[in-house]
Amino acid sequence: MTTETIMVIDDDQDLRESIVEILEDNNFSVIGCETAEAALQQIRFEVPCLIIVDNMMPGMGGMAFLPLVKNDYPKIKVIMITAFSTVDNAVSAMKSGADDYLAKPFKRDELLVAVKRNLEVLKFEQQLSKPGMDETLACLSNPIRRQILAALSLKGEMRFMDITRHLGVSDHTKVNFHLKNLKANDLVSQDREKAYRLTAHGAKMVDYLHVLSQEIS
Repeated sequence: MTTETIMVIDDDQDLRESIVEILEDNNFSVIGCETAEAALQQIRFEVPCLIIVDNMMPGMGGMAFLPLVKNDYPKIKVIMITAFSTVDNAVSAMKSGADDYLAKPFKRDELLVAVKRNLEVLKFEQQLSKPGMDETLACLSNPIRRQILAALSLKGEMRFMDITRHLGVSDHTKVNFHLKNLKANDLVSQDREKAYRLTAHGAKMVDYLHVLSQEIS
């Protein structure tokens, strides 16, 4: 699967080319297809990470296209475009396998927000599949550890007493225990001046936890 390749499927040439142009202007690699049938052929040669597909098209529409793609490529994110902004259509699209939903006419910023949101979710899911993530997620199942990561993300670096005051935890032994767990999982580090900060891995996990909280809400 190509990391940042997006496929746009729409029989409306003006709209298709407009979406392609907006995405290319934002440094995405984009493939445009006029029909769902042509898209299915193209996917055999280059698998995109995200597909934007119109619901109503001559021949195969978006609703029929969705299960065909999801059955063979379940990790691809799919955004459905529809001309009818109704709850029923949104529910139908999601049940058919759509990951997101845009109603015509949509604005440029709405398109970009939807695309970036789904790519972030995809990165999060890819991160979860990496070796060692079970241990990391088990470590972050504790709310105090998540609060420590959030505090370090906000402050940049903190000393031990600053962390305890920020958390409002009077039991210093407990805080020290959680910090040791975070260090053992390469989520935080401590310098010679005894200041704690996020590791690169810890910073990524803060981003992924943020994505996950948005998905849940």
